[in-house]
Order: sequence, then C-alpha cells, then structure tokens
Amino acid sequence: MNSTLTYREAVRHAIVEAMEKDQTVFLMGEDVGHYGGGYAVSMGLLEQFGSERIIDTPLSESAFTGAGIGAALGGMRPIVEIMTVNFSLLALDQIMNNTANLLHMSGGQFNVPLVIRMATGGGKQLGAQHSHSLEGWYAHIPGLKILTPYSVQDAHDMLVLALADPDPVLIFEHVLLYNKKGTLNTDTPPLAIGKAKIERTGKDITLITYGVNVLKALEAAQILSLEGIDVEVIDLRSLRPLDDKTIMASVSKTHRVLIVDEGWKSGSISAEIMARINEQAFFELDAPMRRVCTAEVPIPYASHLEQAALPQTETIVAMARTLMEES
Repeated sequence: MNSTLTYREAVRHAIVEAMEKDQTVFLMGEDVGHYGGGYAVSMGLLEQFGSERIIDTPLSESAFTGAGIGAALGGMRPIVEIMTVNFSLLALDQIMNNTANLLHMSGGQFNVPLVIRMATGGGKQLGAQHSHSLEGWYAHIPGLKILTPYSVQDAHDMLVLALADPDPVLIFEHVLLYNKKGTLNTDTPPLAIGKAKIERTGKDITLITYGVNVLKALEAAQILSLEGIDVEVIDLRSLRPLDDKTIMASVSKTHRVLIVDEGWKSGSISAEIMARINEQAFFELDAPMRRVCTAEVPIPYASHLEQAALPQTETIVAMARTLMEES
C-alpha cells in the first residue's frame, strides 16, 4: 500500500506497527508520553498503548538507556529515544561498555536487541548543545549498527529492520527531515541494513553522503547538470556497516570522489571513507578526493553563522567544480 507521509509520521507508523504485532516492544525516553516526544514522533501513542508501554523517563540518559539494556537482556524489545545526539554522550558508558560489548564478553550467550533512536544534526537554531552530528563517532564502535535514514521509506523500514535485529542498532534521524514528505510503500521489502542506495546515477563525480545532505547533494547535482557535470549521488544509509562494494563500483565508474559529511572533518566518517577508497580503489582516481564537512567549531546559535558552518548546496557545487578542474 502506498501512502504519502512525513518522515515523523513514517517513524510513528513503524512504532505502532511493531507494538501492535509484538507485546514485547515498548518505547521509553524523555517526554515520549504525555508531551508526545521532543519532535512529536510519539504523539498520541500514550493514549493508544498506555503508560506501561510508552514510558516517560527521568532526565537521566544513562539510567534509562541502562534500563533498556536490562529489558533487552530479559527478552523485551525496547525502543529507547534519546532526545538529541548530544545528550547521548551521557549514556555513552552504557552504549559502548555494555550494549556494544555484552555479546562478545558473554562468549555469544547474550544478545542485546536494543534499538536507540535519536535526533541529530543542525539547522534549527538549537545551540551547540543540541545541534551536532556525532553518528560518525558511534560508527567507530564494533558491536553496533549505525543507521541514518534519509527517505520516508527508510525512516519506516530501518526501524522495522532494527527491531528484527538480534543486536543493538542506533538510528540517527536528522532534525531537518521530520517534516519532509514522501511516499511509503508497505508492500516493498526493506533494503537491508548495510546497503547503500544510488539516488542519482552519473558518470563524472561520485558524491557520497547520508541523511539530510542527500537532499542537498541532489540539489547540487541538478545545478551541476546544467553545466555538463554528471554527478552520481550515493546515500550511504548505514555508517556501520559501510557498503564498500557500492562505493568502489561507483568510484571505478566516475574516477572522482566528493564526500559530504555534517560531522567535523577531523576524525570523521568522511575520513574513514576516504581511507577505504585509498586502500581499495586508489588507482581508479583521476583527482584527489574532496569533502565538504561542518566547520571545526561548536555549532553557532545565530542563524547566519549556523548556516555558514554547515554543508550547503552552494558549497557542494563549488567543491565539485574544483574537483573537475583538478582532473
């Protein structure tokens, strides 16, 4: 069945669908119940499922993430919502030292089927403590799967896939995508975790990105097409595992690489992708790889400064032109 939904509605649809099918699924986090969620994803779910399955937690990310781990170990399927990625650092001990490690430390005896959702990214003037993109940090940790849905379809399907996974999955939902509308087809089998998607085919440049920057990349590709530059846009969808096969096949076709990453450049997921291309497809390159990342500053509050700090369509276009001139 096809339906037109917003990104937030697609996530809500997946939660409702899962909770109706499986009594072990529940949602917990700050303001998910009476308030309806920091970004209104869980609006109305408290009335539908009650306070035993839609649980408002204290303002302690470490405590309620730990409770989610315990519930997962006990046979439940918890969805833990952390209001913003910056706050997830308060639960980093639970996420890294417990969630990611328990399967390994137990010799394969204990899976942790925990799903953690959180808002990520800047662009809404929420200040430096609410606006960073730290999903690349989490992609460094073995034992976790890191998903970054861009489309309405993926916003729904990735939650479905995460709940079916026996191991911990972190889903990063960009704040600028919640109002984005798109088509949800519930009859289409979900594209598997770890598979990238080619959003636009091209022959001149491989543009690799994820999340809201897929939208900016597609806008840039359209502008560049008017100049005779044909850009292939890859939506990574998953930062751990990365789809090396799709990336390298595209690089072998275009021979030029531009990566757009809302994380900071130093130690970023863009750096990891560049290293992998260097290791696996170096001799396919006709020019040095380039990237557009967030400026190396805390995200500013002032709108004009925030926009200047973040990757934008025009900065992507400018870097693509530079890349073509260098080859």
